[in-house]
Amino acid sequence: MAEDPYPEQPVQQVHTHEIGNRVYVVADVDPLDVDGTRTVAVGTALFLVGFLALLPFYGRLEAAGRAWWVWSCLAGFGLGVVGWGYCRHRRSRRTPRPSAQDLP
Repeated sequence: MAEDPYPEQPVQQVHTHEIGNRVYVVADVDPLDVDGTRTVAVGTALFLVGFLALLPFYGRLEAAGRAWWVWSCLAGFGLGVVGWGYCRHRRSRRTPRPSAQDLP
């Protein structure tokens, strides 16, 4: 008889849901601890890159009636900076700080 190849991993109960004629298996997974700061920062940087990439073509875009692309990228960058500040502030408020009793 072969031994269990993963003896240290506990066996978990498998949860299934039946909807119609399909059976869905639901994994027991812990949620990620994501505060959104990195996502907003990357999106903001991409809007800035888009703005800088479109800026040399502003004359062509204006002639084609698509100058709003440049301004949309700039607005996305500006809103992203505001959102990034909000996410950083929220993250700092959610992070537990040591109390005066914990300090030496």
